[in-house]
Amino acid sequence: MKKLMMIAAMMVATLSASAQFEPGTWSLQPKLGGTISKVSNMPRLNLGDLFGDNIDIDRSFYVGGLIGGEAEYQVSNVFSAAAGLNFAMQGCQWEDFEIKRGNDYAKVKDLQMELTYLNVPIVANFYLFKGFAIKTGVQLSFLLSAEIKASSETKTGELTKKSDGSQDIKDNCNKFDVAIPIGISYQVPTVPIYIDGRYNLGLTNINKDGDTNYKNQVFQLTVGYKFAL
Repeated sequence: MKKLMMIAAMMVATLSASAQFEPGTWSLQPKLGGTISKVSNMPRLNLGDLFGDNIDIDRSFYVGGLIGGEAEYQVSNVFSAAAGLNFAMQGCQWEDFEIKRGNDYAKVKDLQMELTYLNVPIVANFYLFKGFAIKTGVQLSFLLSAEIKASSETKTGELTKKSDGSQDIKDNCNKFDVAIPIGISYQVPTVPIYIDGRYNLGLTNINKDGDTNYKNQVFQLTVGYKFAL
């Protein structure tokens, strides 16, 4: 039993030792995850006098997906450089609302501005200890699509109607964005699975209208599998 425990301990130690790649080596990490985002300076949505009510809707966070990959070059035991490519859905959302007049009503939900980007993050990783790194750099983003979406349900008398609508707003948005990513990553000790969390602080006004200054603010969490090239 003692011998088996020693063998198991040696295996764990060996796997843990390989958690960080050797200096001078390349690795590739496909990743999958999600985003939680908002747009800075985006105002509350005022719909004016609707059915006699002044509807003023507060903002909320948009939840989207992310898929991509990253290549990393291990410069030394404590430093590496990485460049990636990913598709990310981000934007902002407004709270659901409902208006009632007797038995009649109007409901609107999932009112959101959905922005899809092709992102190119370039980051420096600083390893505080084996498998754990803090990171920062720059991210260049190219807008692929931009839409305002919503779902509604109305009831007037005996008639109930549900509908989904969208409006393309890509022509109203800047096609290029720059952000500063700040984050941490950690590799599970016994397997080459990485957990990566980042906050991307947008620097570019996403709106072509110069009278407003809207910027992306995105938190992303991904899980990736890292292997040597």
